Amino acid sequence: MFDSIHKSSKEDMLKGVHKLLDEADAVVHYNGSRFDIPVLNKDFLLSGMPPPSPAKQIDLLQVARRQFRFVSNKLDYVSQALGLGKKTDHEGHTLWIKCMNNDRKAWKTMQAYNMQDVVLLERVYNKFKAWIKSHPNHNAYSANTCCPNCGSSKLHARGTQRSRTAIYQRYQCQDCGSWARSAKSEKISKDSLVNI
Repeated sequence: MFDSIHKSSKEDMLKGVHKLLDEADAVVHYNGSRFDIPVLNKDFLLSGMPPPSPAKQIDLLQVARRQFRFVSNKLDYVSQALGLGKKTDHEGHTLWIKCMNNDRKAWKTMQAYNMQDVVLLERVYNKFKAWIKSHPNHNAYSANTCCPNCGSSKLHARGTQRSRTAIYQRYQCQDCGSWARSAKSEKISKDSLVNI
């Protein structure tokens, strides 16, 4: 899916993006929390649109910075390091200038560049999925117990997790590898409690 001010009017493009964000439970992006979403919000405001409905933001740049130590956290570097492909090559800042001057060939390159970014984003998301600590919980959308990060039903019980007052069954997903715990705690025997 691709849209631009070259393909449609700015108003129609913004309406389309607003509609997609309004329907989303979660939005996956790369540096979107600091760049894309604020830029879109500014354009929505200037166009007299209300804020889209709240959605969970999954910023893969933040995941890369918090969970890993890549030499570079740029999407192109990370996707190549993971063997997932690379960004579409282009001439740099000149491409943006040509697009601003309504150059058809430049817009074709820009479309290919943007669409490849989305492909890479999805591939990196699938690799990172098990490592995303605040991922929206798939159990909220499923009638059966499943992996909170990827929705798989292939969960293996792997020990327990203790909080200060309870014990929970711990699970590992056999598809994405993420860890989870049961929603309900197991009872702790009085013999295991110590009063001070």
